[in-house]
Amino acid sequence: MINRQRLAELNAIEEARFLQLHPKSGEMFESAKKVMPGGVPMSWMAKWPGAYPIFVESAQGAHFVDVDNISYIDFCLGDTGSMTGHSPAPTVAAIAEQMKHGFTSMLPTQDAVTVSEELSRRFGLPLWQFTVTATDANRHSIRYCRLITGKSKIIVIDKCYHGSVDETFATLDSAGNTIKREGNLGAPVDLDQTTRVVEFNNLLAMEDALKHGDVAAILMEPAMTNIGIVLPEEGYLEAVGVLAKKYGAIWIIDETHTISVGPGGMTALYGLKPDMLTIGKAIAGGIPTGTFGMTADVAAQIKERTSREIIDTGGIGSTLAGNSMSLAAMRATLTQVLTVSAFEKMVKLGTAWCDGVDSAIREFALPWFCSRLGARGEYLFQATAPKTGKEAADAGDFELEQYIHLRMLNDGFLITPFHNMALMSPETSMADVDAHTVAFRKMCADLVEA
Repeated sequence: MINRQRLAELNAIEEARFLQLHPKSGEMFESAKKVMPGGVPMSWMAKWPGAYPIFVESAQGAHFVDVDNISYIDFCLGDTGSMTGHSPAPTVAAIAEQMKHGFTSMLPTQDAVTVSEELSRRFGLPLWQFTVTATDANRHSIRYCRLITGKSKIIVIDKCYHGSVDETFATLDSAGNTIKREGNLGAPVDLDQTTRVVEFNNLLAMEDALKHGDVAAILMEPAMTNIGIVLPEEGYLEAVGVLAKKYGAIWIIDETHTISVGPGGMTALYGLKPDMLTIGKAIAGGIPTGTFGMTADVAAQIKERTSREIIDTGGIGSTLAGNSMSLAAMRATLTQVLTVSAFEKMVKLGTAWCDGVDSAIREFALPWFCSRLGARGEYLFQATAPKTGKEAADAGDFELEQYIHLRMLNDGFLITPFHNMALMSPETSMADVDAHTVAFRKMCADLVEA
């Protein structure tokens, strides 16, 4: 067990070191507070450890430099948005070239065809539509599912995350009822009106939720990521697909984070057959974009139920969706950056990162567990792998996480701020991983020191 007094003492040291290391960020933060609530462009940025967020000067590959001229090894990578590494050369070149010919025109380009063909090849779904974010891709998919099925409810997994989609901010109370999730701001309706929540890896609960006959879609990640990595038990995903068909629900897989396992995500790795698939962030090298794929049957049913006369007022799409710049970025990223060979390197590095964490956990007899998801790894503060989102959430320790994040940041490493997750890019090196292993071991040693 971690000595809490020792933890508080160590944290005080790191808080003081942070202020000493980042005076220019502190100055910028004081100015930022005058023009932005909390001094940050988005409210969640306030959750970074330290007295204020550090301000970034530049980023390239697997590293970035802050305004105090401190260089960092970036294992956060924009929480997958920069999974390619910052500013990958092929993507930058494609964007620069497209900028000469226009950013957006509300009309298709050849890149839209090329990208759709590549997505179809990777994920097995023949038809694709484009959005500005993965949130939009999930939101539009849900609308289409309700249109097709005539049903109202969406099944989501407890402690899931699918962007800022209203239906997904639900959880289970102690009696197993669907309620709004803690921290859910301004929900338009009570979540039990739109959503039914089930635990991950629980097929009996999934079927019970479907038996009501009012479920339009099941929206899920094939492995949970945002609450902590929770892997599917053998046969679970395939069984969910069978249940969806049995009860007439549309199965949507969100691969936004789970693409870390390979070019076609877990859908390709497991040979899954979803009705729809959503993804965003990584596929354009950091340019905001999203996309959703569908079977020919789903597309045909949508066509039957939509009218060309009023297709622009149906709540699907936005003016910048499928713009020429984002499509150029996707084409370059998918065909030249996130390649098979790149994933082979990234997964190897992810394994090495997890091996380094595991070695320190064993050496200092810490009751922690490191989960692995291809190029992604994460440690939780329990001794065994979690099987559900609630179990992963219960393994959290905010005080300990804040210290670890601050300590690692002061040591020159950025990990995902909302949990203890690291991601490898094609530009990450074994030297980057080895440096983290050394720093993580030293941090663990200091934690358990008598």
